[in-house]
Amino acid sequence: MPQLLTLSRAARLVGVTRSALQKKIRRGELSTFEGEIAITDLLRAYPDTKMHDTTMLERVERIKAEAMHTTQRDDTGLPTPQVLVARLTLISKELLSTKSELKRYLELFDTLTQKLSEAADDNSLRSTLQNWLKTEMQSNEKKDTDKAAELLAKDTVLRIIAAQVKMIPSGHEYLVEGKDSILEAALRNGLSMNYGCDNGNCGLCKARIISGEVQQIRHHDYILSEAEKQMGYKLMCCNTPLTDLVIEAAEAHSVADIPLQQIETKVKKLERLHDNLLVLHLQTPRSKTLRFLAGQSATLTLKEGNSAEYFIASCPCDGRQLEFHLDNLSDNPAFSSLKKGQMVNLEAPKGEFILQEESTRPALFLAYAHGFAPIKSLIEHGIALETVSSFHLYWIAQPGGHYQNNLCRAWADALDNFQYTPLTGDIKQSLTRVLEDYPELKDVEVYLSGPKSFVADAEAMLREHNLPETQLHVGELN
Repeated sequence: MPQLLTLSRAARLVGVTRSALQKKIRRGELSTFEGEIAITDLLRAYPDTKMHDTTMLERVERIKAEAMHTTQRDDTGLPTPQVLVARLTLISKELLSTKSELKRYLELFDTLTQKLSEAADDNSLRSTLQNWLKTEMQSNEKKDTDKAAELLAKDTVLRIIAAQVKMIPSGHEYLVEGKDSILEAALRNGLSMNYGCDNGNCGLCKARIISGEVQQIRHHDYILSEAEKQMGYKLMCCNTPLTDLVIEAAEAHSVADIPLQQIETKVKKLERLHDNLLVLHLQTPRSKTLRFLAGQSATLTLKEGNSAEYFIASCPCDGRQLEFHLDNLSDNPAFSSLKKGQMVNLEAPKGEFILQEESTRPALFLAYAHGFAPIKSLIEHGIALETVSSFHLYWIAQPGGHYQNNLCRAWADALDNFQYTPLTGDIKQSLTRVLEDYPELKDVEVYLSGPKSFVADAEAMLREHNLPETQLHVGELN
């Protein structure tokens, strides 16, 4: 039986993203066994892999951290000492069991060799078997054996510092690293697990542990019933894995899976980019975090009664820190005069402009001016998921209108599968450039966002070039 690895662990061990592995699987360059990868096949697909080169993954983690408005989870990136000790103890027991089993197999091998040497019925068969056993024990290509051993050793270290969680019925899997809770890690990896407060008050994140062990890392006020405890329910926001886990948990797969929420938020930060554009950062109370899907919008209402709908420009991986790009402020002076600390009522999520998470096609993003806001959310979510095969962002704006240009260039610099093309000037000329780059639109998933006039022109040109309706996703600004 070959040594098998999950997709998440295999990607981490050879220093690539899951989307890179999935691309090889789709091309037939890498085999899987019930969704897992054999170490021998992994080494065959990445023969020159440097086991300690994690540069690509570190770049992705940095982008995720920035999307969650944090720089580092902690100083070391390691679990607590208590969790490390517990994991070391469990792995020590497993290694002891494996060593005992290996010893038993070696004894069986010696016994078989002895029995063959004593056999006299068929000298030809005996000689053939003895030679085969000898060859297998001596050859086994030492270089590949050493690499496999190194990979297994690295996997053991990874299991100490990061446990894997598999969610059912979706089958999604992810790694829990550092001091993250099961919920925090799920959100960091782009999964829409059910939750409300993120601090143990509401109980919405409770899920059933099917297999594995967890450790509570923070107190919670929500009380699980005795029946729930007996069934293995735990709060995902207050526990971290000690071992690899399989959990039964609710996830949002469509806009219908997330209820409309009303939250009183506070203005945390204001970035006035020019007279008619404001980047607004709102913070929800810790007891009420916003659940939404990337690309959705919210209605913002001020105390005076003024209201407007804007796309959420931030990643769903952090539902407390919300970003909005407020345009046409001259038509809405009440929003133009917002102050830090001011309260803003929020009603969300709204809209169906979301990422097609199950699609294996490359993602093509077309944004015009401040239509970049929902596109930014979609891209950050796609990076967190690590399943989008490739990204290409075309941002069309007037000269000086690419107001978060540095962020887009940072994505392109950090990710091998991300391209960024800023365009200026005439809309139709810019769209013609896109269509020259992508003559086969049937091969891509297109996300289009901007004012009504731009959306109308872009939709017409895309349809003329035979883009299938099911592959066109539109976020229209008011």
